[in-house]
Amino acid sequence: MQRAEPGAEATNLLSGTRLAAEPGFGGSMGSGSEQIDAAWAPDGQGVVFAATVDRHTSAYASSTMALYRVVLDGGEPVRLTPPGASYSDPSFSPDGRRLYATSSAENGRTYNHSRIAMFDWPAVGEPRVITAAIDRSISSFELSADGRTIYYGAEDAGLQRIYSIPAAGGEERLVTTGSAGIYSGLAVAGQGSGLVLLANWESASNPPELVRIDARSGEHRRLTSYNVAMAESTDLAPVEHFWFTASNGRRIHNLLVRPPGFDPARKYPLFVLMHGGPASQWSDQFHLRWNYHMFAAPGYVVLLTNYTGSTGFGEAFAQGIQQDPLAGPAQEINEAADEAIRRYPFIDAARQAAGGASYGGHLAYWQQGVTDRYRTLIAHAGAMNMESQWGTSDVIWHREVNFGGPVWEQGPVWREQNPIRRAAQFKTPMLITVGERDYRVPLNVTLEAWSVLQRLQIPSRLIVFPDENHWVLSGENSRFFYAALKEWLARYLDS
Repeated sequence: MQRAEPGAEATNLLSGTRLAAEPGFGGSMGSGSEQIDAAWAPDGQGVVFAATVDRHTSAYASSTMALYRVVLDGGEPVRLTPPGASYSDPSFSPDGRRLYATSSAENGRTYNHSRIAMFDWPAVGEPRVITAAIDRSISSFELSADGRTIYYGAEDAGLQRIYSIPAAGGEERLVTTGSAGIYSGLAVAGQGSGLVLLANWESASNPPELVRIDARSGEHRRLTSYNVAMAESTDLAPVEHFWFTASNGRRIHNLLVRPPGFDPARKYPLFVLMHGGPASQWSDQFHLRWNYHMFAAPGYVVLLTNYTGSTGFGEAFAQGIQQDPLAGPAQEINEAADEAIRRYPFIDAARQAAGGASYGGHLAYWQQGVTDRYRTLIAHAGAMNMESQWGTSDVIWHREVNFGGPVWEQGPVWREQNPIRRAAQFKTPMLITVGERDYRVPLNVTLEAWSVLQRLQIPSRLIVFPDENHWVLSGENSRFFYAALKEWLARYLDS
C-alpha cells in the first residue's frame, strides 16, 4: 500500500503477519508469475485479497484460495470465506454493500467451473453463487457503474462470448451475437444510454484489436486497426465448425482450417492438432504459439477437435476425462479425422499426421501405441511415461486424481493408459521438442521418450530449447520451431 502523497513510502501490509509466514502461503499462479488479487474495501481502510496457505500440501491434496481482509494500520488478516471452494478476483459493488468473487468448488474433481459468488458486506456470511444454474465457466467479470448488472466472459463451443446477469442473481442474457472469434479483457463504464463495453476481439484470421460492444444489439465496432491491413492482405481462411456423434454417444465439436490458395479440386494432407490442458478448448482464436494458419500454410488441412475434457461444452463434458485420460479422447480425435475425411472430399486420407503440446503431447505418444493411421507424430512437452511425469512434475495431486490413485497402487488407469506400456506397438516416425526449463513436463520425461524411440530404431528427431519453459515463447525459438516442424511434416506428407 502507498498513500497518494508526494514522497510517500510503500508499506507491505502482509509483512510480519502469521499468514504470510505460513509454509504454503502464496497468490494466484500465472504464466511464469505469481500475484495477489486484491480490491480496496469500500471504506478505503482495508484491502480484500485472495491467497492460499496450503500450497505446500499440493503433493497430496488440492491447494485452495481463500479471501482475506487486512486493515491499513496493520494487524493479522482475517479469513472471510468458508472451506469447500477456491475464491479469487474480489470486486465490490459500487454502493459497497456486496462483495463479488469467482468461485470454484473443491470436490475431488480435476475440473470445476469458475462461477460468480456474492457476499454481503461488511457482515460477510455464506456466499450465494449467482451463476450456479449456468453451465459455463466464468473467465472474468465486471460490474456496471450502477451495480445492477454483471457482465462476464465465458467459453462456448469454440468461441468466447460476453453475457450479462442481474447483480443480485437471475436470468443470464447473451450480449454478443457474433458467430466468430473470442472476446477478452472486458471493461465496463458508464450506465444507461452511456453504457460502454470495451474488450479485445480476435479470431483465427483476425489478430486482436480493441472493440466497443453495443450492449443492446450485441454488435461490436473496431476501435484499433494495428493488424487489420496485414491480415486482410494475407490468405487466412476462417475456421469452419462442424459436429459429429462419436461412437461413445457424445457430440464432439471440431474446427477445420483450409490452406492458403485453396483449390477444391486438389487433394490435401490432413494435420490433426490435439490441444493441451486437457481443461481448455480449441477456439476461433489467433494463437501465437500454435497458430492454425502456420500449420496450414505448407498446404495442409488442419483439424482441431474438442475432445471429452475440453471446456466450453458444459461441466460434465469437461469432467468426463477423469479416469479416462487418453484412450477416450484419442478415439474421439481419430473418429473426428474419419468424419472430416467423409465430409471434405479434398482431404487425402492416405496422408495424415497428428501432433500436440503438453496434454496434446501425451495424446501424441498414446496414438503411437494405438494406431498407425498417421505418417508421423509430433509431441512438444509431452509425456510418454505418465509415471515418470508424476514423479518429477510440479503438478502431482490432480494427475493422481485423474488416474484414480497413486502410482504405486497400479490401478487400472495407470496400467492401461500409460503410453510407454504400449511401446511394442510403436512404429510411427516422430518429432519431439521440449524446453529445458519445463517443470510441468520436465526434460527427463522427453529424454526418456527419445531413448525409447531410439531403442526401437524409429525415425525421430529431438529438439531441446535450453532457454524455454513449458512453452516456446521467444520469437527466434518460435521461428526455429515452425521451420523444423515444416521440414519434418514435408518429409512425410508431401509425397
